[in-house]
Amino acid sequence: MSTKTDILYTRKYRDNAVNLLKPEAFPLFTATAFTANSLAEIKEAYRQGYTYIRTNNPDRDVLASQVTALEAPGMDRDTLIFCSGMAAISTTIGTLLKPGDHVIANRAIYGETFDVFGKMYKKFGIETDLVDMDDIENIKKAMKPNTKMIYAEVCANPTMNLIDIPAVAEVAHKNGAYLMMDNTFTTAVSIKPLTLGADIVISSMTKFMNGHSDAILGCMTSTHEVIEEVRPMRMLFGTPADPFPCWQMIRGLETLYLRVETQMRNAAQLAAFFEADPHVIKVNHPSLDSFKQRDVAKKLWKNDEAMSGMMSIILNTEDEDKINAFMLKLKYVHYATTLGGLRTTLNHPCTSSHSHMPDADRRAMGITPGMFRVSVGIEDINDLIEDFKNAFTALD
Repeated sequence: MSTKTDILYTRKYRDNAVNLLKPEAFPLFTATAFTANSLAEIKEAYRQGYTYIRTNNPDRDVLASQVTALEAPGMDRDTLIFCSGMAAISTTIGTLLKPGDHVIANRAIYGETFDVFGKMYKKFGIETDLVDMDDIENIKKAMKPNTKMIYAEVCANPTMNLIDIPAVAEVAHKNGAYLMMDNTFTTAVSIKPLTLGADIVISSMTKFMNGHSDAILGCMTSTHEVIEEVRPMRMLFGTPADPFPCWQMIRGLETLYLRVETQMRNAAQLAAFFEADPHVIKVNHPSLDSFKQRDVAKKLWKNDEAMSGMMSIILNTEDEDKINAFMLKLKYVHYATTLGGLRTTLNHPCTSSHSHMPDADRRAMGITPGMFRVSVGIEDINDLIEDFKNAFTALD
């Protein structure tokens, strides 16, 4: 055999290495395909094994099992992993809904999710009504005979508007509709929507679930019936996740509770500091008694320090020069277009996620040029407070 051939086929393992696939850290399987030596083996592989990367991958499957354990403990559910959070949303909606179906979505939803309904699937005859879900009566009034889905985020981006999940689930199921929830801002560490009546839960794993700001993925957890309907469409949409970010995410999930519990605790303490500081005229975080849906927050959570690592604040000025000076004076906290990482970051909705909206429409949602979304990290809370306290002097 020539060396050219030998190097392609020589793969030596230790004989009788029973723990070869029991490493302390799960390995990365980058192979685009798995080989077989007979038709019988091929048939068995298609039945339960691994064939082609877009169909199955060990890293993707292990990650899916971890997410299922997080989102649906003790429930007969399953998970699909996608190449992004938006892929999870668009593939699931595109599979479950058909022309002529009607969706009720929370008026306060992520901008690109808004575009999925308002631009993408509108072209395919799926009708969407945006509703203020702070009042459940608005949802009831918006229901139609062809309503097939109610869609909302547990905490809206960036206003933190909440959804009374059990109450909305009751309305959805009474009318034969799915309740699909986005759990990105909260994660299953904070709340598990499926245990409260939701039918489908999705997350952008890129954020808190990864935590290290270095991988992009999405996930969807639901019943086996929904999963098996979406699974083949995921292959056709071309939205399965690549092995490498799955491998990264497996690592990230192993520290999920350590990270997110610290972030949520820090967020509650930071929210209390902001509310007491005159440079901030409004704080949106469910742990505060001033939060407009505090009653819903108390219903969904029993612990103020386990609600979310996210919040938004509105400064006492809209002067761009002062806002720039404030940002430049921050020592640790920095601007980033993502969230959920180890370090505390700011985002300015008016110049990012909601920049395409008219100012009047943004203000109607509670989003002003003085608003910042804050993703709280794992720093020492006293260092964070001092950093903001020092930077606020630029607003005087």
